[in-house]
Amino acid sequence: MAFQEDNIYISKIKKGDSSAFASLVEKHKDMVFTIVIKIVRKPEDAEEIAQDVFLKVFEKLDSFRGDSRFSTWLYRIAYNAAISKTRKRRLEVEALDDFTLNNYSVDEVKEELESIDAEEQQSLLTEAMESLSDDDFLIIKLFYLEELPVKDISHITGLSQANVKVKLHRIRKKLYCNMKDSMKKAVDNIVNL
Repeated sequence: MAFQEDNIYISKIKKGDSSAFASLVEKHKDMVFTIVIKIVRKPEDAEEIAQDVFLKVFEKLDSFRGDSRFSTWLYRIAYNAAISKTRKRRLEVEALDDFTLNNYSVDEVKEELESIDAEEQQSLLTEAMESLSDDDFLIIKLFYLEELPVKDISHITGLSQANVKVKLHRIRKKLYCNMKDSMKKAVDNIVNL
């Protein structure tokens, strides 16, 4: 289904065409669910929160001023709703410490990655992505897969733009480190056979 620009749907909704909201939901439901599931981790909770998010958006659509893109506003609401849900039960996330991150140079890892084929690189990247914390995964997904600018990610997450840039750098380095470790383990397993 080819979607129209968000402002077209919003205009129709504000004129009383509530069926246009269904198209808006259809267009953004996957990303809203992705944001929420990465934070709450439970599909049942994520579905409930996503529904609540769209209900809230429908009720508050008149307050959308258009200072940012609609998707940014929507994703911020989803992010806040998911964070509110998890405040009651904090999730502990194992993170790589700075010492581990500083053991590898990005150039070293890039050089090693270039020595393997694209399919193996994709497999290593997928494995490394799964090891990221939910917040890190979300930031990378918003930046690379959704192609949102740092300014929008800042608005969605409540982090400063400078903090988003620093996090993107550190997350990329974590991915490189995780991929290098996976490559080393694979080589060690082959050598030990």
